Amino acid sequence: MQFSEIVGQQEVKAHLLQTVKSGRISHAQLFLGPEGCGSLPLAMAYAQYIACENRLEADSCGECASCRKYAKLIHPDLHFSYPFFAKHKDDTAVTFIEEWREAFLVNPYLNLDEWREHLDSDNKQANINIAECHQIIKKLSLKSFEGEYKVLIMWLPEYLDKEGNTLLKIIEEPPQKTLFLLVAQNQDQILNTILSRTQLVKINRLSNEDIKRYLIEKYLAEPEKAAQIAYLSEGNIQTALTMFNGEINNNFGLFSDWLRMCFANKGTQIADFVETASKLGRENQKDFIRYGMNIIRECLIVLSGASDLVHLPRAENDFVINFSKIIDLAKTEAMYNELEKAHYHIERNANPKILFLDVSLQIVKILKFNTLPQGTQHIVN
Repeated sequence: MQFSEIVGQQEVKAHLLQTVKSGRISHAQLFLGPEGCGSLPLAMAYAQYIACENRLEADSCGECASCRKYAKLIHPDLHFSYPFFAKHKDDTAVTFIEEWREAFLVNPYLNLDEWREHLDSDNKQANINIAECHQIIKKLSLKSFEGEYKVLIMWLPEYLDKEGNTLLKIIEEPPQKTLFLLVAQNQDQILNTILSRTQLVKINRLSNEDIKRYLIEKYLAEPEKAAQIAYLSEGNIQTALTMFNGEINNNFGLFSDWLRMCFANKGTQIADFVETASKLGRENQKDFIRYGMNIIRECLIVLSGASDLVHLPRAENDFVINFSKIIDLAKTEAMYNELEKAHYHIERNANPKILFLDVSLQIVKILKFNTLPQGTQHIVN
């Protein structure tokens, strides 16, 4: 992984490059940023740059023996740790290294849901177990095989339970030329004892322009569609790719029809919608609900008097403006909360038929059984 392959994040790249050039490489660093911002590929590119035998001014060479091994994730001094679904108490990250290499090489911006799909999880809780902690200590206690540094990249240290305290000593007083790169999304879920021993590298969400340019250049997306997806992805490139591959416009038709039938309290049509939505598949269901949350949020912006901040294609923009005429801030907030709860439960494998029926009934209740402005029935029919 080279810095040139990573979308945006120019300031972070410059900072990381400078730490190497100035010889100020902290032995334990926390790459902290929201999902889909590029924290993991940045950590990989940083490690590759450190190990590169012929460093360029702003990137690793990509051609030396070290870079070639890093590109395939097979360098003997590069180690990984990540959440997994242990089948046996002595399972460690090494047990799933082939699946990890495959997942990362296909998509370095992967999230936990995508990683889960590469494993036979049986709906178990992901974690980094005590056996993995012992394995980390063991392999980092050895001398480096080829390069100057031994590097451990730990993805999502939030999934370290109290067992993580086993690593405190080696993190605080590591063997010479040992580098810990922790890649996290939620600082509050990391053990404070580990947090206090790392140097923070803050990574912000990607800009809409960065994602738009990426979709146009790499996937030949139409500029209007790329701009729409970038706006709705909230800086998450994984979300943007899911929307791009899933044809976001289909979500608009399904979601707008759903709100119309809920407003009219058409039970038969709602039952048909529940049947359709339950067959979408978990990732598509999450994408659909996330899309709906964005549409409702745009309604909130309109109701707050900031219509000029809404940047949607014409059909969606017209729907948001018209739908905002029949709801108020309280209803908007209530619907958003229901969708947010639905997204939470979909992630935890809730029964989709029961879930979508319940959410539909809640939206009907919010829309139908509250006082509405007169003369607005025609807007959503």
